[in-house]
Amino acid sequence: MKKKTAKVFKTRQFITNSLSHISLSILGFIWILPIFFVLLTSFREEGGTYKSYIFPKGYTLNNYKELFSQTGSLIFTKWFQNTLAVAICTCLLSAFFVLCVAYVMSRLRFKMRKKLLNIAMILGMFPGFMAMIAVYYILKGFGLLEVGTLKLVALVMVYSAGSALLFYIAKGFFDTIPKSVDEAAYIDGATKWDVFTKISIPLSKPIIVLTLLTSFMGPWVDYIFAKVILGQDRAYYTVAIGLWSMLEPEFIEYHYTQFYAGCVIISIPIAIVFLFTQRYYVEGVSGAVKG
Repeated sequence: MKKKTAKVFKTRQFITNSLSHISLSILGFIWILPIFFVLLTSFREEGGTYKSYIFPKGYTLNNYKELFSQTGSLIFTKWFQNTLAVAICTCLLSAFFVLCVAYVMSRLRFKMRKKLLNIAMILGMFPGFMAMIAVYYILKGFGLLEVGTLKLVALVMVYSAGSALLFYIAKGFFDTIPKSVDEAAYIDGATKWDVFTKISIPLSKPIIVLTLLTSFMGPWVDYIFAKVILGQDRAYYTVAIGLWSMLEPEFIEYHYTQFYAGCVIISIPIAIVFLFTQRYYVEGVSGAVKG
């Protein structure tokens, strides 16, 4: 009887594992199919837009060459430089804002602390684009939308200031650091700033990397806020707006395959950053969950 029960259990376990593997394989195929299509189209030799087949009849690198040799109003290299500059400035400022706010909310006790936490949580539930018109007129009132370079500065300000509301993950990580470490430093004569910069920050590499990574990715994929702030000045577009402009009716027939080449190019910086910071990313998320 026991052998029969064990055999039935093993059979059920085998069927369950097989179904799980099949389901994961199907989901993985569905997930990777669009990426595979983008790669194939970026190397497609035939011009034009829609084709009735997936695999190109010919392959070429000209789509990538033409992407970096564009002139006129569509200049991918300029868009790439704009986005890279905005992303770097944003991730540095965002990390500073998020870490400072998270540390204060985690370590300090003051009046209205819980109410501020609740307000930040409620505001974080609303999508950012709800305030984009108000943000637009505020920036316009300060004269930041008159010059192209200032528009990029305004974009950095919007991304960095908005990230401060997303401090809950960092706060959860700071909560996992024992307060006894801080108290020992205070006994030795350290100030709150010394504890923050010389003790808490060195112990918080995972959450710092997580903050830098998430804020670095934002400018590469954001379209709505960037479009509202940058307007019609194509020389100061980010890659998200610039690539979308390639799909406009007057450009799509010639730039369709170049659009896919651009999609592949902009994925490279994010992939490289993620590969080098993957370990810290996992530690940062797991540490925040524990908190």
